[in-house]
Parts: sequence; C-alpha cells; structure tokens
Amino acid sequence: METEVRVIGRVLVVGIWGELDLNTAPSFRSAVEEQLDANPDITDILLMMQEVTFIDSSGLGVILGRYKRLRPHGGNVIVVAPSPQARRALELSGLASVIPICDTEDEAWAKAVGV
Repeated sequence: METEVRVIGRVLVVGIWGELDLNTAPSFRSAVEEQLDANPDITDILLMMQEVTFIDSSGLGVILGRYKRLRPHGGNVIVVAPSPQARRALELSGLASVIPICDTEDEAWAKAVGV
C-alpha cells in the first residue's frame, strides 16, 4: 500500500493505492494520526480510494477509528470514488451506512465541513 497525505484548509486528503489490510493498516493509521495530531483544526478526512485493490476488516477498522475520532467534534470521514472492491467491502460491512461515499471529488468537497 502507498499513501499520500496532504492538508488543504481543515481537510486531510488521503490517497490510498493498493491493499489496506492487516499488514498495511498500522502504517495507514500512523500516517493519518500523525497529521491529525499535528493539525488539530482538521475537521474532515477525504479518503481517495479509487486505486484500492483490496480491503479487509483491519482496513475497515482503521477507517472506522478515524471516523470515531472526528465525529464528536462535528467532523467526518468521506470516501471518494472507491474501487468496486472497496465499495463492496464498505457496503457489506455496513460502514457505507455510516460513512458517506461520494462518486466524485467535487461531491466530497461539497460535503466537507472544513472547507
């Protein structure tokens, strides 16, 4: 898995390529938490998941954990254009009913409160 993280305003944009699973979830968590700790004004996370080839329960859990961190402060995690594999995992797990999934980046930015 590869990630690219950048802060735009009060939004953390995270690009993910490859597998988000038991082996890669800890490094994903660390990269996101490092940015959240360094930028306490961040309200939302946009997860760019177009290139995610596989996601398991560990990957879903790390996404849910970031959601639980932001939600009490009015923030959100927004999944952007997930690959078919990622979308299916989000839907089967029930996360799609909790975490918004947007088909386009423009749609996700419209939902972000930190803009």
